[in-house]
Amino acid sequence: MFLKSVAQAVSILPFLWPSISAQSTTACNNSPSLCDRAYNNITHLGAHDSAFVRNSTNDFSTSGNQFYNSTVQLDAGVRLLTVQVHQANSSTGATEWHLCHTSCDLFDAGKLSDWLTTVKAWLDANTNDVVTILIVNSNNAAASDLGGQFSTSGIDKYGYVPPSSTSVPTTWPTLQTLISNNTRLMTFVASITPSTAYPYLMDEFTFIFESQFTNTSPSNFSCQPNRPSSIANQPTAALNSGRMFLMNHFLDSEEAFGILVPDVDAVNVTNAQTGTGSLGGQMSTCTTLYGKEPNFVLVDFFNVGPAIASVDAANGVTDATGRETVSAQVPQQSTNSNTGLRNSGSIFGVVVAVVVAVWFGA
Repeated sequence: MFLKSVAQAVSILPFLWPSISAQSTTACNNSPSLCDRAYNNITHLGAHDSAFVRNSTNDFSTSGNQFYNSTVQLDAGVRLLTVQVHQANSSTGATEWHLCHTSCDLFDAGKLSDWLTTVKAWLDANTNDVVTILIVNSNNAAASDLGGQFSTSGIDKYGYVPPSSTSVPTTWPTLQTLISNNTRLMTFVASITPSTAYPYLMDEFTFIFESQFTNTSPSNFSCQPNRPSSIANQPTAALNSGRMFLMNHFLDSEEAFGILVPDVDAVNVTNAQTGTGSLGGQMSTCTTLYGKEPNFVLVDFFNVGPAIASVDAANGVTDATGRETVSAQVPQQSTNSNTGLRNSGSIFGVVVAVVVAVWFGA
């Protein structure tokens, strides 16, 4: 009788194995090893100025910070998207909130609500992923202004609400907890006054500190806190504050009239794992300073390097799954004279936008 029972138990194992195997290989943010780790115990790869794309549709505008759009970024493993939000007027004169690079006269990537709708569609289709959005609040939009855009897109249903809007949580939830609760969107705004009506809009500098974000030399990257000003150049104070660390790691080049544009010529090294001014090297330096890996690393042209390699190394991820592969090369653009003129026009556009802003007191 005992042997018969054992035989019956063994006979059903093939039917149980698929479900057991599926549970053991469930991936959170593309890796099973990340599921049980707290949100603040992971390094998240960020796409700087995610919505501002440089490709053939705009003659590789020098104002673009990425070669691929936000959906492709997410498919390839990016989990932090940053954007600049500016106030703009529609054709009827109504106030709208747009994604603009420095000025809407220079580079207008459309309405915030439309972009959020795109991100929501990705979250709808990828139910085991947690995404972070960081909004640079260029025109001091109120929580109600931005919250309205989130509501219009429907993405607000995924918003994580912290225990307190004015202090750092004692513990952050794990990725699996966020996924199970379907609160898979972290939203930080630089800066904003918290509102109980839109509690998922978190003031960035309450929860995060950043390193310096403007740099034109690969030897000048710094791990020192730069913002918020209350802990600037005080790494011990920054660490003791409990805030998460965002490491800015993108290089600019200085063009005519002192205009800064993303340094695409250096990006193969800037986003590499080794070398002077490399992403991997700077992450190692900052890890030594703080005793732990950065929580976020923000890069231009995320696909080059590829930047995800340094992030996987920081996270100890060797089992990545579910990512789409994109080329790690800088796309080749036409070298004909017309394209060259148009790219020069991008720089000219920056100058015009700055002059107009100064003239009108913006």
